Amino acid sequence: MRTGGVLNIFGKLLILIALCLLSPIPFSIYFNDGMVMTFLSCSLIGTISGFTLVALFAPESDLGYRDGFAVVVLSWLGLAILGALPFYFSGEMNAFVDCFFESMSGFTTTGSTILTTVEVLPKSVLFWRALTHWIGGMGIIVLSLAIMPLLGIGGMQLFQAEMPGPTKDRLAPRIQDTARILWSVYLLFTLVEILLLMIGGLDFFDATCHAFATLATGGFSTHTASVGYFNSVYIETVIIVFMFLAGVNFSLHYRVLSGKLSAYWQNEEFRFYVGISLFAIVLLVLVNMYHHVYDNLGDNIRTAFFQVFSILTTTGFGTADFEQWPPVCKVLLVSLMFVGGCAGSTGGGIKVVRVLLFFKYARMQLTHLVHPRSVSAIKMGKIKVPQEVMLSILGFFALYIAFFLLATLLVTALGVDVLTGSTAVIATLNNIGPGLNLVGPAQNFGHLPPLAKLVLSFCMLAGRLELYTVAVLLTPDFWAMARKPVWRWQLQGTGK
Repeated sequence: MRTGGVLNIFGKLLILIALCLLSPIPFSIYFNDGMVMTFLSCSLIGTISGFTLVALFAPESDLGYRDGFAVVVLSWLGLAILGALPFYFSGEMNAFVDCFFESMSGFTTTGSTILTTVEVLPKSVLFWRALTHWIGGMGIIVLSLAIMPLLGIGGMQLFQAEMPGPTKDRLAPRIQDTARILWSVYLLFTLVEILLLMIGGLDFFDATCHAFATLATGGFSTHTASVGYFNSVYIETVIIVFMFLAGVNFSLHYRVLSGKLSAYWQNEEFRFYVGISLFAIVLLVLVNMYHHVYDNLGDNIRTAFFQVFSILTTTGFGTADFEQWPPVCKVLLVSLMFVGGCAGSTGGGIKVVRVLLFFKYARMQLTHLVHPRSVSAIKMGKIKVPQEVMLSILGFFALYIAFFLLATLLVTALGVDVLTGSTAVIATLNNIGPGLNLVGPAQNFGHLPPLAKLVLSFCMLAGRLELYTVAVLLTPDFWAMARKPVWRWQLQGTGK
């Protein structure tokens, strides 16, 4: 690892986040919540820190994949710490570990919160809370590649380390152009949703915050009762549509917007995603109807649609307390938490394509047991899946189980009950938000021990960066190959 080059890029990313910290200031002025100087101070801290790193450490032109892993993990940790400062200075969160948890939850689009009452936060801080979702949804590195040519060196390495899914679609020859395309589609959908929510009666502030959280599949709301606060079929329908879209590979959106209207249905992962959604909705409706959970069929269908897409896409918005539903419904929703959205979407979880390919692999193994001499291959559509991709997926499942078990052991060792602890890990590792029992949809994470919050924050980071990126940094071999940083003054007189 080229330590100096990594720290140089990290400094530039801190400057970018410092600029983002200025965006809540207009809301602070409009709502007169007294947070203008707070955001200016936080931005100044980030700017000084970033420029210091850039001034001290020289850039390096030959960054590799190991350097990409380091930049991505270091950047996400740094932006979570910097993003926690407005929460801390607002005075509504006394412990910095709570602020860090909330910030990490925002940037990783998890949506878990330590707040009992969301409305206590100043409006500008609520906007910053939603903005952390939107920045983290498509990714800070992808944003940087899209708008700052200074990260062109090692761009593919950074893109590979941050983007979700076992394979990464390149929509253009240059990775910077691919990043711009993805962010353009992301921005377009966000603007359209803001407009539709405002047509439904939401003011600009609520519409923007909920659009940010929806497209990022984050789940932070400006109200404690989440989307249920509005009690509007229209608002829920708009959010359902955009949660569904956010759970789809954004490369498919680009192809459809480019005129290839059949791109959705030709994609096998998309068809499987739709199939899972419809199966879960029908099952929830039937079970809740059998147990007379709702008085009429309309409310039953409305709630089932919303909760299935909220959980499957790992958004985490709520219109109902599914903790009160029959046990089979809770088992189904927890199962959906593991699946998550499609590869290349802003959703978390294992990803639909990995689940689909895992089932295909299991079916192929069964076929070999029955017909030992048969020769078969795993395909997605008409394309044969390379063996290295399947090995990567199987390794991902093994790593996922290890992360889940270890985190659950640590959280429950701190005195948290098994149901709360295990579903808290599921919720954070899959970047969903609510779990069950004491971290259910009507509860929060504020009562958990500080160390448990740090473990869960690590789960959020590991889940957002898809385990491998974080796991690589935990291996001794990675650090054994780290180089000493090259300081700026060491280059003086060398002509570089």
